[in-house]
Amino acid sequence: QVRLVESGGGLVQAGGSLRLSCTASGSIFSIVTMGWYRRPPGKQRELVATTTTGGSTNYADSVKGRFTISRDNAKSTVYLQMNSLKTEDTAVYYCRATMGVLVFWGQGTQVTVST
Repeated sequence: QVRLVESGGGLVQAGGSLRLSCTASGSIFSIVTMGWYRRPPGKQRELVATTTTGGSTNYADSVKGRFTISRDNAKSTVYLQMNSLKTEDTAVYYCRATMGVLVFWGQGTQVTVST
């Protein structure tokens, strides 16, 4: 099993920045892809960004140029640097890891962007 623990959420004004962290523990030797998803209020969960062990990244169009995903394999940690935050970025952000056909989720961290 893999346990994912997120941190770094909070309240920030529009235009500000936050950095989310997600650290994996447990049977993590085969984790391939780690990423961030979010669930805005009243909406379904959506992709934010993902990164593979090889360094490939993928971003939702809505965050391109503002968010950066990075990964420290030695620490089994993935980061999401969020700049130029908008009110529409308000959501619960979830860390996700895949290991073969298995998918693991963190508990989520709230990000609230105020005007």
